[in-house]
Amino acid sequence: MFKERPVKKLMERYMGLYVVEKVISKNTVKLKLLVSMIIHPVVNMSRVVRCRELMKEQRVEKPKLVEVNRVKK
Repeated sequence: MFKERPVKKLMERYMGLYVVEKVISKNTVKLKLLVSMIIHPVVNMSRVVRCRELMKEQRVEKPKLVEVNRVKK
């Protein structure tokens, strides 16, 4: 999967779609990776990019409404 390319600019910029298994801290997450991948599953958040297009298996969750109670003085 991680084959060296003769030229760096021909390498893929991003790899696959992976599920965030656990948020370890505000800077690190644990990804659910394939068994065949020989990399550590805990990565820095700077290396994680949100998928911009929806896959057919993804659910779209609408944000919940927030009620604000105003206190009159």
